[in-house]
Amino acid sequence: MSAVDKTVRLRRLRRTDALRRVVRETRLDSAQFLWPLFVRSGQGIRTPIGSMPGVFQTSVDELLKDAQRAVDARIGGILLFGIPDDKDATGSSAWDPHGPVAEAVRAVKREYPQLLVVTDVCMCEYTDHGHCGLLTAEGDVDNDATLDLLAREAVAHAEAGADIIAPSDMMDHRIGHLRAALDAAGYAHIPIMSYAAKYASAFYGPFREAAESTPSFGDRRSYQMDPANAREALREVRQDVQEGADILMVKPAGTYLDIIAAVKQDTGLPLAAYQVSGEYSMIKAAAERGWIDGERAMMESLVAIARAGADMIITYFALEASAVLARR
Repeated sequence: MSAVDKTVRLRRLRRTDALRRVVRETRLDSAQFLWPLFVRSGQGIRTPIGSMPGVFQTSVDELLKDAQRAVDARIGGILLFGIPDDKDATGSSAWDPHGPVAEAVRAVKREYPQLLVVTDVCMCEYTDHGHCGLLTAEGDVDNDATLDLLAREAVAHAEAGADIIAPSDMMDHRIGHLRAALDAAGYAHIPIMSYAAKYASAFYGPFREAAESTPSFGDRRSYQMDPANAREALREVRQDVQEGADILMVKPAGTYLDIIAAVKQDTGLPLAAYQVSGEYSMIKAAAERGWIDGERAMMESLVAIARAGADMIITYFALEASAVLARR
């Protein structure tokens, strides 16, 4: 066994804040953040989400105030989810050109053309049963029949002016189907951010309150991934790459850091990770009770996601974290 070189002292570079900053390996920037926002029809609406302190459902006029905050904070962009006035078995409000997402996209791009606008493409917010696609007579989600509906929604968002389309449904072959539909409609320039490895997670609960998308029966484990599986995630992302995905996503983030690292190493494509509602709410709840330092926990969780390999982080902390970065 070789002798220890006692001239090597790793603590030297940890001694002061200035030293720690200059040798820091992973750096956060507000431009990495995408801020999820929930929009619905109406005027003057800003309804708080009980399980997500600081998160709201807003009407388009109120969402424009959040867009201004995002621009001022130099946040990378916003991710829009819609809450329709009416739901049905096919989720037909999803491609309504006057639905809340389409109206919000047009309003934001008119007022803040420099702000990146990403739209979630899925059926769960729009169906009366809360599942992510059309149902068979047996109550299963019909994969192939759902693809055309997702394509209609994606094209409607592109027509409204969305910068990126982000399908979250986890139907097989939806990336290729959406790519073909967007190209045929004249939107070959619009990138697709695929929720490529989206797990059937227990951490989505608060989101379902915010998006009003809780399934009326069963769960989504037949189409979202089993949390026990890692190799399957690489099969999912490779298929999406082959079908034309421009950006990949892992969801959730904090409990899937190994998946983030593996996907980044395997593909090298731009990679997003979604710090989901449960991750956000747990930190908020513990901080409110004085159990943890909320700001430090927030920043540590975001650094961990970036350190694992995420280029973009979708987070409800986007505004708060940007304020912390601005004063450092």
